[in-house]
Amino acid sequence: MTTDDVLAEVGPRLRRIRKEREVTLAALSEATGISVSTLSRLESGLRKPSLELLLPIAQAHQVPLDELVGAPPVGDPRIRASEPIRRHGRTHWPLTRQPGGLQAYKVLEPKRRLEPEPRTHEGYEWVYVLSGKLRLVLGEHDVVLAAGEAAEFDTRVPHWFGSTGEGPVEFLSLFGPQGERMHVRARPRRA
Repeated sequence: MTTDDVLAEVGPRLRRIRKEREVTLAALSEATGISVSTLSRLESGLRKPSLELLLPIAQAHQVPLDELVGAPPVGDPRIRASEPIRRHGRTHWPLTRQPGGLQAYKVLEPKRRLEPEPRTHEGYEWVYVLSGKLRLVLGEHDVVLAAGEAAEFDTRVPHWFGSTGEGPVEFLSLFGPQGERMHVRARPRRA
């Protein structure tokens, strides 16, 4: 639907709402401060609606502006869980719908103690621990993140993360192009 189509439907909608409420043009004019002739031209489509005209009309009728202009309903914002991806013994649930750009995953790492094998690649990563403990080896650092903690890093730095071996760990991972930074919070691993 084009903008012209949407605007063409506003006038008839204004008339219908006013008549449903059994309000005369004169009474609406008094309530809004808009002249009867302007209201009549709006309803007949001879005048283009503007915010200056629609806001007082919406207020007088006690309806949201969206109802006057016939705004489309907002789509369902929920992301439907897709099939999990199992890779390297981990389970990943994609949380983003569009390819490219920032990608979000919920990850479940089982209880296991692995020898870290740090790797590098282009990009930037952010992790947030939901439950359990996540071991992160980043360059010379070896840290453990507990539930509620987050870390961010440039993925060109050799890195590896996994379970501490004490139990499973569930975390969110956001991966994006170089330069998309988040907030860092990590505690050094105790010796």
